[in-house]
Amino acid sequence: MDLRYIASMNIGLNRKKASPKIGLPDLEGCSAFARMDWATCNYLDKILLTTSFGAQSAAFLHLATQNFRDLPMLFIDTGYHFPETLEFAQTLTKKLRLNIQTIRPLLTPAQLEQKHGKLWEMGPEGLEKFHEIVRVEPLRRAMKQLEPQLWVAGLRRTSADSRKKLAVLSQNKKRLKLLPILDWTDRQVGEYLRQHSLPYHPLWSQGYVSIGDRVTTKRLDEVKDPDQLRHFGWKRECGIHEKV
Repeated sequence: MDLRYIASMNIGLNRKKASPKIGLPDLEGCSAFARMDWATCNYLDKILLTTSFGAQSAAFLHLATQNFRDLPMLFIDTGYHFPETLEFAQTLTKKLRLNIQTIRPLLTPAQLEQKHGKLWEMGPEGLEKFHEIVRVEPLRRAMKQLEPQLWVAGLRRTSADSRKKLAVLSQNKKRLKLLPILDWTDRQVGEYLRQHSLPYHPLWSQGYVSIGDRVTTKRLDEVKDPDQLRHFGWKRECGIHEKV
């Protein structure tokens, strides 16, 4: 796979930001574009981006491919995505000319359910095992094969309490991890989408404001607490940003 790469934007939030570890450059006060310029100047041919083609993914993907159209990206096809997510992935791949590599779990949904049953219905421990099989293991395997020195992802602080203390740049095992739009708000993402005529995920208009696997995702009108939109409220993260 040809590993060549990136670009980005920003407007900061009025809150105390996390600090990078000693020895890493402080990119907290930089724009997302400046953060990506730093990335490509220092890690060209050693960068890898991941995407889930979520509700507002078009903004990050457009941003990331402005200078390098062939930026390599990983998408985990868990086998449990909404059909609309796979259609959205095809639409954005064509529109933005994305260099997407799709990775999959070792087990198909039929094999997983025959061997383990419907893990996502078996409480927090079952859900954890489900995510390990369909998301964490595939990404861990891909990272081992590709060995990027810089992992770039589109996490944002406002999307979950668990992400508020994240740093723009951090040490992630043997690699660095860059979150160039970490301090963007929903309004800023929406403005970027409108400015560049980019689409939301097709399920956004149906009330799905946080979109993951179809078996663990709820519409806004189906829950009393926004924390229950994903993973039944048992957890916010699927595990890839905690374990990989």
